[in-house]
Amino acid sequence: MIFSSRFNGYNLGHFQKDLVAGLVVGIVAIPLAMAFAIASGVRPEYGLYTSIIAGIMVSLFGGSKYQIAGPTGAFVPVLLGVVIQYGYEKLLIAGFLAGIMIFLMGLFKLGRYIKFIPRPVTIGFTAGIAVIIFSGQVANFLGLRNLEKEEAFLLNMKEIVLNLHTVNIYSVLVAIVSLVIVLLSPRFLPKIPGALLGLIISTLVAALFFPNQVSTIGSTYGAIPNKLPSFAFPEITGNLVIELLPAALVIAMLGGIESLLSALVADGMTKGKHNSNKELIGQGLANMVAPLFGGIPATGAIARTATNIKNGAASPLSGVIHGVVVLLVLVILAPYASAIPLASMAPILMFVAWNMSERKEFANILKTKTMDSLVLVTTFLLTVLMDLTTGVGIGLLLALLAFVGRMSSTLKVSKVLPDPTDKLVKPEMVQQGSNCPQINIYTVEGPLFFGSTERFEEELESITRSKPRILLLRMSKVSFIDTSGEALLANIVKQFKDSHQQVIISGIQQQPKELFEKTGLYQLIGEEYIFAHTGNAIDKALSNLDVERCKGCKQFSFDECTALSQQASKPGVFKQKRKQEPGLI
Repeated sequence: MIFSSRFNGYNLGHFQKDLVAGLVVGIVAIPLAMAFAIASGVRPEYGLYTSIIAGIMVSLFGGSKYQIAGPTGAFVPVLLGVVIQYGYEKLLIAGFLAGIMIFLMGLFKLGRYIKFIPRPVTIGFTAGIAVIIFSGQVANFLGLRNLEKEEAFLLNMKEIVLNLHTVNIYSVLVAIVSLVIVLLSPRFLPKIPGALLGLIISTLVAALFFPNQVSTIGSTYGAIPNKLPSFAFPEITGNLVIELLPAALVIAMLGGIESLLSALVADGMTKGKHNSNKELIGQGLANMVAPLFGGIPATGAIARTATNIKNGAASPLSGVIHGVVVLLVLVILAPYASAIPLASMAPILMFVAWNMSERKEFANILKTKTMDSLVLVTTFLLTVLMDLTTGVGIGLLLALLAFVGRMSSTLKVSKVLPDPTDKLVKPEMVQQGSNCPQINIYTVEGPLFFGSTERFEEELESITRSKPRILLLRMSKVSFIDTSGEALLANIVKQFKDSHQQVIISGIQQQPKELFEKTGLYQLIGEEYIFAHTGNAIDKALSNLDVERCKGCKQFSFDECTALSQQASKPGVFKQKRKQEPGLI
């Protein structure tokens, strides 16, 4: 099944393309994997382990043909917070639990629902994460010493300000060299990964001109071992699961969102289509296995996936090759990586943060000056100043309230009467002064749900005060009703029945009809009072009139009213006439 549809017609030419793409992406992934691991508060090799295991597993078991998985910037503030609060060993357990959650999301086909997160929320927390990553590298860029690692953004900024006097000029020079190369290489050397080139050249500059003057991976974290760690299954207890469940849930949700966003980007670049649920299953498996070998949580990496596609990837094999390349580099070149200055890696992460900031989208949403702008700014500020969970949670709540507000305003309830000139029911006829005291006809348009029931309830109150004998609701434009809307309708039907009045419905759509049948409202109204067309419903209403009340009435709302007012007609006469007008809607 793994190698079925995605490898149909695979040949040597495709393999050559995958080999080139996998080699390039593997080289690109190495500095990023180490940088993201360091930014997350763990040793750099753990990022490499993650790229190897998650990269291979997601390519084999995921639902996107070109997805490249590994450590990403989106996880940095979350993982750093977990490491500071619980430590690295518990991070592995949280990652394992998150993997189970992501796997279950895919298994129960919840992939499509993750995509429903509003754009202002995703832009807001992505921009917030970018600010956290960028600011988190200021200390390494400047070579500051004696900083206390804090989880809160403002506390970290305070630490930087308090320790500005420890600036290392050599670190600044090395960082500038790396930054200049990262910025200029796409223009002058587009085929060479800028991050790798900046890392190598700035490391050589530091080693040749400023030996022992700047902090390196080796001096800070010790030598990087040139082998994978041994398999170790963590000891998981019930108390530990409860303790780490909130962190695992955040990792799972973020991992799912980021993976599917990356897969969507790949679809846009290749005109393909990924399988969301299969992608979540692959990501879940990868995040369950990676912690067993010391890896940190992983997700689909948008930049690496785009690089994979741009370099001609033909199948998921390019992702497997990417993982193998990282493994070979780890085994062969690990001792040399220990000489990389932290100042060399800082500009790379700053550049990544700048690119992921979604600054243009951020500005565009701000320009709208709508509720979306408030959702965006709130999510952004709370992500930066508090944490990602709070930012996304409050952002989603505000987005939901905004959605309910917008949807509630779409419900329209208007009183109508037939226009004898064109056989249509129109509110203008009521406005012109015609108003039958026994039959009230209302057109309801829009969804009738918990957010719009207040508007409908206000209208119903005025209806019940006028005490019509018959209430005819035209509901052909009500596509959706929830149980709140159904309960409101059921209440008015019961009130009318208790007062010997009647509710008639015309044009009911499929979803409301099915809901009414399940709740018993359909039976309460009575099948004989539910019609497909308004004309037939009016016939029924007229046949239920109190003819005595029609004597002397001068409203003349219907064609039959003149005869009824003068007592010169029988019910059968106007009923027969109405049947000659089937076009009434």
